[in-house]
Amino acid sequence: MSFGLILATLIQAEAPAARPCTPTELRALTTPSDQAYRLTCRAVLDGAPVRRRILIEGAEASGAGLDCGGGVIRPAGEATTRAPTVAIWSRRDGDGWSRPSGVHVRNCTVVGNVRIWGMGAGGSMRDLLASSRTAGHTAAAQAAAPSGVLLEQVRFEGAGTIPLYVGPGVTRTTVVRSRFVGRSVSVAVYLDAESAGAEIRDNDFSIRTGREQIAIDGSGANRIVGNRFDLRGRGGIFLYRNCGEDGVIRHQTPSYNLITDNVFAGAGWLRPRTVVVGAREGGRSYCGDDAGYPFGSSAEDGDGAIGNRVERNRTRP
Repeated sequence: MSFGLILATLIQAEAPAARPCTPTELRALTTPSDQAYRLTCRAVLDGAPVRRRILIEGAEASGAGLDCGGGVIRPAGEATTRAPTVAIWSRRDGDGWSRPSGVHVRNCTVVGNVRIWGMGAGGSMRDLLASSRTAGHTAAAQAAAPSGVLLEQVRFEGAGTIPLYVGPGVTRTTVVRSRFVGRSVSVAVYLDAESAGAEIRDNDFSIRTGREQIAIDGSGANRIVGNRFDLRGRGGIFLYRNCGEDGVIRHQTPSYNLITDNVFAGAGWLRPRTVVVGAREGGRSYCGDDAGYPFGSSAEDGDGAIGNRVERNRTRP
């Protein structure tokens, strides 16, 4: 992992604010539909429910946002990984990528999931796989992915899939004063490979998960501070690098993360795994699927976690 690449990506200008949505656009946003609403403006609602999926895609959506005023986003159909409740996605644009930045979602209950994706958006892994086989993959993934997404006072109501997925290369995601409830067959928050600079602060995790609450998979320079976790016997925050999955080479390691002042309740009595640095160190059947290249997880299956600060976290019954 090159920490310099992370810093270079994080230091960038904020996107200009998008224009306010017109009354016509607000009516369309709150009209039930099986089709996703493409949001490119700033919508402020008075609690009116949103009965359709939201798509915030491409550079034209930079500065867009949604303040639900306490209302609920609940699609007519089931939210899936490819058709999430709220999708904040980049789009292929010739030889490059068109990405949104400076986006916000505030004061909403999101039933289902939020997915922030650059390369690989919509389920196509070809670009991500090809890029991972080049030495400059971390910088390329970060340049292609959404940046500067703010999720504030959001109630994430999990319905099976991961409520918040931060995809490869996504930078500067902020999740603050929010709550995670419902259920996930996996984790509550997933920070995927080559992502960086997320801040997860002052949130309540009261969600039933099949695994740990937060997965940091080859993601660096994140801050996880002042959160409250009800673990229900599961793990808390795991740092690892998921070598070889889908053949994609992970270049970054889960390094230079700050995990401090969090409170964990309901940890396992015999094995209270609240924060685990280096949770995998290889040991997966697919670790060899990215073999043949002299860098990243292709060259070394270990997690490679360095420079992490884990301080002043507390465990209570």
